[in-house]
Amino acid sequence: MADGLISLSAAIGALGLVAETGIILVDVIGRAFGSPLFGSQDLITMTMVILVFGGMALCDRNGGHISVDLLERKFPSAVNRVIDITAALLGALIFGFIAWSVWDSAQLSVMLNLSTNLLGLPKAWFQWALCAFAALTALGMMLRALELIVSGRDIRKEWTQS
Repeated sequence: MADGLISLSAAIGALGLVAETGIILVDVIGRAFGSPLFGSQDLITMTMVILVFGGMALCDRNGGHISVDLLERKFPSAVNRVIDITAALLGALIFGFIAWSVWDSAQLSVMLNLSTNLLGLPKAWFQWALCAFAALTALGMMLRALELIVSGRDIRKEWTQS
């Protein structure tokens, strides 16, 4: 079920990338003819939220986050395992706080009826999307930590070796 949600999140992020590319393309062509796309900055800013956070859970699941392994060969495998578990739990905590903070911010946006400057798109919609993506990433990181604790194996390393 978690893999399905992660795949859905990545697909939504990919749609955000396609939309972002289309918006920029139309805007650049329009500028060349003296008629830029009205509201393109609003659309690009809000779509970037979907693009970046939509793929975050998949990035973690595939081991795509930056890691520094300078000392990995020097430590025993048990120490490396504890470091991996701690990193996954810390990442889950950070993304949980991001989700919580953005949820509070969305509540404020609803209360103040905040919207984008030109198009008047409600900011809360995009904040709720960011909150959902951050919560999904936190869940994925928690499940990875649980997987490391229970089974002792890291599926990300198996995927990168194949």
